[in-house]
Amino acid sequence: MVGSLNPHNKHCGDDNLGEVQEGMAGRECMDWHCDEETSELLRHYSLQNALEYDGEGKVGSVIGRIMAERPDLRQHGGVVSGMLAAEVKAANDLAKSSGLDHLRSILEEEAPHLLVKRSKERREGLPPLPNATKGKVVLRFAPNPNGPLSFGHGRGVVINAEYAKLLDGELILRFDDTDTSKKPPMPDAYAQIAEEVEWIAGFAPHRIIIASDRIQTYYEYAEKIITEGGAYTCNCSAEDFKLFRQQLTECPCRGRGANENLTLWKQMHETDSIPGSAVVRIKTDMGLKNPALRDWPALRIQDTSAHPHPRPEIGSKYRVWPLLDFQSAIDDHRQGVTHIIRGKDLMDSTRKQKLLYEKFGWNYPETIYWGRVKIHEFGGFSTSEMRRAIEAGEWTGWDDPRLPTIVTMRRRGIQSQALRDFWIELGLTQKDISVPLATLYSHNTKIIDSTTPRLSFVRDPVEIELSHGDFVPHPVIEIAGHPSSELGLRKIEIAWANGSTSIFIERADLINHQAELRLKEWCDISAPTNGHSSMLSLDSDGDYPILHWLPTDSPPAILLKPEGSEVKIISGNLEVNEHPEGTIIQLERVGYARIEADDELGRKVLIHLHD
Repeated sequence: MVGSLNPHNKHCGDDNLGEVQEGMAGRECMDWHCDEETSELLRHYSLQNALEYDGEGKVGSVIGRIMAERPDLRQHGGVVSGMLAAEVKAANDLAKSSGLDHLRSILEEEAPHLLVKRSKERREGLPPLPNATKGKVVLRFAPNPNGPLSFGHGRGVVINAEYAKLLDGELILRFDDTDTSKKPPMPDAYAQIAEEVEWIAGFAPHRIIIASDRIQTYYEYAEKIITEGGAYTCNCSAEDFKLFRQQLTECPCRGRGANENLTLWKQMHETDSIPGSAVVRIKTDMGLKNPALRDWPALRIQDTSAHPHPRPEIGSKYRVWPLLDFQSAIDDHRQGVTHIIRGKDLMDSTRKQKLLYEKFGWNYPETIYWGRVKIHEFGGFSTSEMRRAIEAGEWTGWDDPRLPTIVTMRRRGIQSQALRDFWIELGLTQKDISVPLATLYSHNTKIIDSTTPRLSFVRDPVEIELSHGDFVPHPVIEIAGHPSSELGLRKIEIAWANGSTSIFIERADLINHQAELRLKEWCDISAPTNGHSSMLSLDSDGDYPILHWLPTDSPPAILLKPEGSEVKIISGNLEVNEHPEGTIIQLERVGYARIEADDELGRKVLIHLHD
């Protein structure tokens, strides 16, 4: 049995169940005992449900399956429900702590038929895109280039790119870079993001568009809607307009005619215009139920003298800039976007933009939403927060091993296909879900394992003098480069002198094992005493602990392993090899790592990928 979740396999519940389940449930417990078969049934169906619903299984969706398969349990419904609640919770907790693949592995071993059933019910890949015509779908990924892409951005790239591939559609990369003060663009981010999108998607975007190149286009539509009476210039302070919204009353500016609004619109562009002194508002209805929709702001004055756009060709050229909801809506229409896929937190943006589209007489794109995905290990990083921390010296850069950025993941050795598999598996559910990085790592392992060479890395090494005694000394030990043997042999050279050689073993192994040992792929040795040992047998003659080892001329190395807010530096020695920088290797007993350039001390540098 693997990982039993039910601590009471033989009985209908714990000893206190009767205190919780009153009346009939208590009497059922006295009269009926749950056998092991039933207990396992509850556990397996709970695991299946947690797997099916991404770690958020529900008792209600399991109980029906249980009773359909075992009608005899209906008379004990109260007790069964109590037991099932505990199993469902345990399954959900296990999904959160160990990942969905761990649940799948348990079922593969103990109840594979439930996986067969699940595969019939579960859709592979993404659901059909509503109202989509093959060859005519246009999607966009529209980041703010205030930094390189984060792990969360990967979802937008993957989902939009996948639908573009499936439907012979077009993927637009659009830089929504119209905020020069709160989230100013980073000049280097444009090229970096474009390259990262191509890496994640597996193909280059079909079009790259920069919003700051299109300011005159936004002006044209602003003047058009002002002329037609669908928008007005507003000189009210933000505080005053907030009160108007709360009181469901119109501001004094709303009654101006089109000519006056156009005059004020032109004044907004003058060099002496004051940021915050005027905005253009889309005229909706101050009585709308949702306050965010009441005469929402579309364009405002920015102090581009103090905060110029970082692109030199833009700089301080413009005073008036569109807000995101206006800019994005105009661009989606002009660029022929057919489908918008984004987080449900942007539903108000959709509502605002639909009101704008109605004024222009346009058809709004089909819109699909996803819920929030929380990665246990990352917490709440934002691009702006990371940028401030990097500029303050709190992080070493965007590729700091502790950061959830795409550049960091690539540095550590995450494969683009693993990112795609991860996000496609999560799909487009609007449920807020929480998943561990173990789920991503599982996808990555499937991709890299068969082609990843193995190497020994002896941490915190202790030197042992080993004598060969009566055995013929071997100058070279040959070890398989991979369990499949398809990667050839590793050859470890042994320097013998006067009947002995020196090797490294891990200090922890020396402390924990004070008897005979076996050096992996080589020989049995006597218990090390005062730094000395001797060969006992080339073939394994006993059930001895197997230790990793290396010759003492193996190069020094460090392993950088991120752990929360720290990077643990693990010192040791690495097996001699000719793998170039950038190679992903598996350190035996340690995990996967990627080779980096040697440090200033001449040590081999490895960065930990995952176990």
